[in-house]
Amino acid sequence: MGDGFVYAQGEVPDIASEGAVLMDADSGEILYEKNASKRYYPASITKMMTALVVIENSGLDDTVVFSKSATTNLESGAVNLKVSAGDKISVRDCLYGLLLKSANEVANGLAEHTGGSTGGFASMMNSKAKELGCTNTNFVNPSGLNNNSHYTTARDMAIIAQACFNNASFRKINQTESYTFPAVKNCGSKVITVGHKMMRKSDSRYYEGIIGGKTGYTKKAGHTLVTGAQRDGKRLIVVILKSSSTHYEDTKKLLDYGFSKKTSSKSVKNPIENTNQPPELSNAVQSRTPVDPPDSGNASKESVYENMPYKTGWQRDDRGWYYMTGEKSWYASGIYTINGEKYYFDAGGYMLTGWQQYAPGDWYYMMDSGAVKYSSWLEYKGAWYYLGSDGKMLKDTKTPDGYYVDSSGVWVKH
Repeated sequence: MGDGFVYAQGEVPDIASEGAVLMDADSGEILYEKNASKRYYPASITKMMTALVVIENSGLDDTVVFSKSATTNLESGAVNLKVSAGDKISVRDCLYGLLLKSANEVANGLAEHTGGSTGGFASMMNSKAKELGCTNTNFVNPSGLNNNSHYTTARDMAIIAQACFNNASFRKINQTESYTFPAVKNCGSKVITVGHKMMRKSDSRYYEGIIGGKTGYTKKAGHTLVTGAQRDGKRLIVVILKSSSTHYEDTKKLLDYGFSKKTSSKSVKNPIENTNQPPELSNAVQSRTPVDPPDSGNASKESVYENMPYKTGWQRDDRGWYYMTGEKSWYASGIYTINGEKYYFDAGGYMLTGWQQYAPGDWYYMMDSGAVKYSSWLEYKGAWYYLGSDGKMLKDTKTPDGYYVDSSGVWVKH
């Protein structure tokens, strides 16, 4: 096969690492798995979940005031940025230190700032994992340092990575190759660089199309690695657990295999024959009809929820997901940005998925997560459509990768 790992359709690569998963990041389909449900120590890939929970529950411009416990409760040799008790650093700067440098005292400081304590923050991490659908994961700290009760699986970690890569704020920080971390009492400002070698353009292991990821290592965990990559509108996630220094090689094998497998029948370069018929968009948006809350008859959401405990953020009932912005106040009838992602809510306040029309002629596609799909191709009913950088379906123009879409938004084969 050579160094390029070019696979024939159906040929499965040989992976040396103990645990591995290859996931389609858009559909959640598992394309390859090895011991996918076996528990392993995650090491510092834990920090992806830490970052996601912080982003969703703290402001990026908030200030983290570091405590003695956050800066001294570290294992010998643990990676750090020489932050000490009393140092004050913005959440934004901390997140760069967390994801690029993998600084463990920064993880502790963010946890205490967001959750009140590292234990309280671990509970938030576990709640988020459960919300995402993880079934065999338990976090006890924000850093991934060794603890017998701190574990995950390759499948669960892929689910967590999918949520991370769907968050715009996470992506922006995670995709940064270098960043100037501010001065602290014990150290002047310093340039920190991303630890994931497949993300470094100067490294021989750089992978074209990479969109992010995180490294991890402890003696007990071995090498762990999470990687996301996108080519031809297809996004893939690879999780490697318990590796003996084959984590980059195994990741490349799985990404090459995944892109070969996914493009064998659905490649944008060679799509199926185009019918030149627009999607049945008028039927796709029937879910936009305003709905009342469950068991409410014709009552408004306000009257239904006026006696319920007030809590901001995402909520769910039998009808679906909605977002509370204040007491008796929620998003409705439009597109709103939440934690860097755009979501569409109907007149009843419920999150929508699938094709939605925001203004006459302006079509968007909401993924299963509810977030707007953007800068990528979408296959729908045998035709291909391109969602632009703002999420709007392109029409009667060339796409960024040089293909023509007609007035209905359909890719036209020449």
